[in-house]
Amino acid sequence: MNLGGSIKINKCAILSLIAFIVLLIYIFSPSSNSIDVPKSQQINLHKLVIGLILAAKSGGKEIINISKLADFDERSKGKTKEGANDPVTAADVSSHCTIANGLLRIFPSLEMVSEEDVKEKNCPERHETFDLDPSVLSSVKLPNVNIPIDDVTIWIDPLDATKEFTEKLFHYVSVMICVAVRGEPVIGVVHFPFSDTTFWAWSGIGVSENLPNIKGDHGTVKSPIVIVSRSHSGDVQELAKKMYGERVKVISAAGSGYKIIQVLTGNATVYLHNTHIKKWDLCAGNALVSAVGGRMTTLKSESISYGPESARLVEDGLLVELNKNVII
Repeated sequence: MNLGGSIKINKCAILSLIAFIVLLIYIFSPSSNSIDVPKSQQINLHKLVIGLILAAKSGGKEIINISKLADFDERSKGKTKEGANDPVTAADVSSHCTIANGLLRIFPSLEMVSEEDVKEKNCPERHETFDLDPSVLSSVKLPNVNIPIDDVTIWIDPLDATKEFTEKLFHYVSVMICVAVRGEPVIGVVHFPFSDTTFWAWSGIGVSENLPNIKGDHGTVKSPIVIVSRSHSGDVQELAKKMYGERVKVISAAGSGYKIIQVLTGNATVYLHNTHIKKWDLCAGNALVSAVGGRMTTLKSESISYGPESARLVEDGLLVELNKNVII
């Protein structure tokens, strides 16, 4: 008997804890069971992670190409509820077309919800294409998990922070794509094309190499930093003081993707938003936040559902945080 010997099992963390206990007994059961669904009607989530990363990067290349033009072909979609202009550019459209058409070429029948509802016939004739390349995962190993494709909804924000794009504040710009399974945000990709930086996560299974050291609470925070939207701040600064005390520091920034990553990387304690916000601005970030032990809820502490038939707007504000130990 060798009591002093070492035991080395790992095996890719026991196949990512048996694919996160078979994707949380397949996102809380009942309904469809992948065993009963023909293979032609299933989708492989490992391959879908790869596809989403490549789609986001390809959409990002379209954005960079258009950023070099003298004319972004900016138009207005109308006014937001706060009365601000809601712009769309050729970069939004080209990024959407690259992402949506590229994913559908590899994964036909995907249900998609995108900020830019552009039909293929209205897409530019030439745009970036991509094929599945596992090297985008670098050294991260992921299990093979198949689920019914009918349970999957893809949420796409082909260009987050369009207003800032038109102002050439390119560091705020991101591309966000999310996989929701039965309304739960499971896989998220946030790509910053102008720095060529990509964050991704498959909740409970694996994360990009720039995320693993982020996990849950980081001790007590005495002077919280609250990040808010530069274009939709409303009375959120007063709300921040009411929630976190006078010592709170409030900073403003653009782009939901940018603000969520600031929380994940420790540059802000909380992302606070007190007006309505669209779900394509949130789904990918929600998957990332959940994967590292944080939380994203409405200001009523309600979780957000991303099913295909769910409302496109979150009406009750937003709270994103990693750390619950904030001294007021």
